Amino acid sequence: MTFRTAAVIGAGTIGLSWTALFAAHDMEVHVSDPRPDLAEAVAGALEAFAPHLGRTAADLAPRVHLAADVAEAVRNADVVQENGPENVEFKKDLFATLVREAPSHALLLSSSSAIPSTAFAAELDDASRVLIGHPFNPPHLIPLVEVVPGERTSAESVERAVEFYRFVGRTPVVERKEIPGFVGNRLQNALSREAIYLVEQGVVSPSELDAVMTNSLGIRWSTVGPFLGSHLGGGPGGYRHMAEHIGKSMKKMWAGLGQPSQDPEQQERLIEAVESAYGSSTYSELAETRDRKQLAVLSALDSAAREEN
Repeated sequence: MTFRTAAVIGAGTIGLSWTALFAAHDMEVHVSDPRPDLAEAVAGALEAFAPHLGRTAADLAPRVHLAADVAEAVRNADVVQENGPENVEFKKDLFATLVREAPSHALLLSSSSAIPSTAFAAELDDASRVLIGHPFNPPHLIPLVEVVPGERTSAESVERAVEFYRFVGRTPVVERKEIPGFVGNRLQNALSREAIYLVEQGVVSPSELDAVMTNSLGIRWSTVGPFLGSHLGGGPGGYRHMAEHIGKSMKKMWAGLGQPSQDPEQQERLIEAVESAYGSSTYSELAETRDRKQLAVLSALDSAAREEN
């Protein structure tokens, strides 16, 4: 199938990033959001993100159109990417509108970061084309999209979603079961829970913990992932050797993992510690540094992959 027209519903951080990505792949993009500064937000996003995609804002702007409402945005869409609040009732109402107003062939994709589509699509007249397409922020840079079908999603829609995300240069992974938070965010939250606990216990500061991650696991996992990393950690005997020799000690460590405090005062101390570490820089400065480094990592990985081939 040819993907010519996309509708982006919700123009927050994720929606604006999707907008730039879709336009960079020569799609006509129709954006809907009630925010009063929509035109300025879209223009600013194109200016910031276009260079990451090898384009200029002037290249992308003619392909991006601001819609007066959701119905106008989706009228001719081949794909709809929803980026609304993480609220089941909101999504129920919105997707009822999308099913009613979008063309019958349009894929209806949600960027939901935690809510499975069955929770808001189960009662729709047509849920066969509704599914999750969950990105990692910012989606115009981070390749992964978690494709998660609901109970009523058709196999054809899953195949088309995979085809679409590959068309826009992403790496879709189809998940076999619905689970709150999906895979990526569950892994991220498990790590975040222990990170918060370690800072609360005074083991490290927020910036020191970030240094541990970016100089060790962050590098390793960007190349091999947890299971292949463990398989290699077992030497020639692989994962079996590792599991048989350190499996018991790993289980003991799991039992000792921390549970962060839910105390409001402790939470405030953590917020202040993070702000102390990073609050002297603006959001734009920090995001620009993050994106520049992530582009460098992606470029290096791409070069390594080409050398393998």
